[in-house]
Amino acid sequence: MSLFNRVKASFRALFPRRYAWPGMDISLPGGQHLHLVGSIHMGTQDMSPLPSGLITLLKSADALVVEADISGHASPFAGLESDRSLAERLSDTQLAKLTRVADETGVSLYMLDTLPLWQIAMVMQATQAQRLGLRGDYGIDYQLLNAARARKIPVIELEGTDSQVALLRELPDDGLMLLDDTLTHWHTNARLLQTMIGWWLDAPPTDSTLTLPSTFSESLYDVLMNERNQAWQYRLQALPAGHYVVAVGALHLYGEGNLPSLLK
Repeated sequence: MSLFNRVKASFRALFPRRYAWPGMDISLPGGQHLHLVGSIHMGTQDMSPLPSGLITLLKSADALVVEADISGHASPFAGLESDRSLAERLSDTQLAKLTRVADETGVSLYMLDTLPLWQIAMVMQATQAQRLGLRGDYGIDYQLLNAARARKIPVIELEGTDSQVALLRELPDDGLMLLDDTLTHWHTNARLLQTMIGWWLDAPPTDSTLTLPSTFSESLYDVLMNERNQAWQYRLQALPAGHYVVAVGALHLYGEGNLPSLLK
């Protein structure tokens, strides 16, 4: 690296550029220049269109990097039904908790009865987001994918939907701890969603080490956050030199073991 580039990198580290969305720039030793975007997978209508500055960065990028390309229409969850009912898989207390939340949100237990427990957790989380006014069409990564496709910008997946489903299927007890955490932290998760919406509509956080409310047990946080952040770190470091817009779930950019801290 030339003296000029070293000085420029040091200046950027001391005075990082601030964006009107949850975004930050990181340059890696291998010549990979990353603009990390804290995505929300479901958004509000006010979150569309994307900020013009973000689109400008995308236009000049060599590729868009996402967790998974969700622009297709095929469901990755087909054929995963359980042959055991919820009453057989949950304790009376757990079933009562699920029944109460399902009644609150208008979800039919009959429709959930044979789904894997991890998938029920995801259905409940998506339903909660919808009740807060969020829709998949306004999700940040979905909008970025559409913008990249329209401009013929290559898309790189960090994981892919098949890998994500495989990870969920490997959770112990059919993903019981994910369902239990979802129901236990139901109201906390709603507040966290509203906070992240505010990052896009009002102002993003300025400190990647900020403390966020916990909605996962420690063991689940390790699997869904820490281990994936570490895998993404190596994946990003292995990219060819170039400029990339990298959209990952906003929670991966903040808090303990966040992706930016690993890359730095």
